Amino acid sequence: MSLIIDPLRRSLLGAAVATAAAPAIGLAAPLAEASSDPFASLRSVRAGDLEIAYAELGPSGGPPVILLHGWPYDIQAFAEVAPLLAAQGHRVIVPFLRGFGATRFLSADTMRNGQPAAVALDTIAMMDALGIKSAILGGFDWGARSADIIAALWPERCRALVAVSGYLIGGQASGAKPLPPEAELQWWYQFYFATERGRAGYEANRQAFARLIWSLASPKWTFDDATFARSAPAFDNPDHVAVVIHNYRWRLGLAQGEARYDALEQKLAGAPTIGVPTITLEGDANGAPHPPPAAYAAKFTGRYAHRLIDGGVGHNLPQEAPRAFAQAVIDLARL
Repeated sequence: MSLIIDPLRRSLLGAAVATAAAPAIGLAAPLAEASSDPFASLRSVRAGDLEIAYAELGPSGGPPVILLHGWPYDIQAFAEVAPLLAAQGHRVIVPFLRGFGATRFLSADTMRNGQPAAVALDTIAMMDALGIKSAILGGFDWGARSADIIAALWPERCRALVAVSGYLIGGQASGAKPLPPEAELQWWYQFYFATERGRAGYEANRQAFARLIWSLASPKWTFDDATFARSAPAFDNPDHVAVVIHNYRWRLGLAQGEARYDALEQKLAGAPTIGVPTITLEGDANGAPHPPPAAYAAKFTGRYAHRLIDGGVGHNLPQEAPRAFAQAVIDLARL
């Protein structure tokens, strides 16, 4: 694992400098001791528009850590991270996002909205329902975007942030700007989802589709059938396709959001900075679209470091490099 630190903001990481040399600092529990299915027992809570299903590990009075997955992944992405953090005394909460796993909408009349503000506010609503005032937030893909949004707009709710691929806040205006052809090619599924054929194709082949994305986004991750099978049921959620399709169509300006989120989306369109202590992570073999670290470093105005995780690590960094992800959380918790 290699480490890049903004030279103007070295105050964050006496701990992180040590991490680069010895990644196991703070992780007393070896991975072999983790349960084969740490998320076998789920809880749920009514929060906002949803009944959110989540796994919880660690002492109930421990400092909270909330881990947020992306698409097309699920809570199993944190199946090794969560026990490591729980062993350090953290209360670790790993929710299924809207449209995934056992999370359900409370009303059939609620729009199956996938726009970023709505997804991020689900986490705020869950925190309110669980009586959590502030937590360390960590995530990747959709989860990193939600964590970024909360850190930017509600910093009092985010004690610190671990974000894979860094700053992922955007809006419809930025999504409308054309990219170089190589970058557009990486977004092929976004354009596929813009069509009715794409929606129908995803509905009919959601597990095969997810498996393809896993392979493309993490070309050096040799996951086996059993690993994928643990996550596959999460895509059978009855609202999964509707939420996913709306998310990608909204980004391109091809689908309307809800008026109740307009003010938030206007703030996000302005690319607000993030001032909470942050470690951003990137795998050295991430095959999914992602910005270069230099493009977003200035967006983190507080104590900040970026870590490049080597060894063929792709987009699903928490599952591919769980110790590196857990170490970032532990280093921030020490501040």
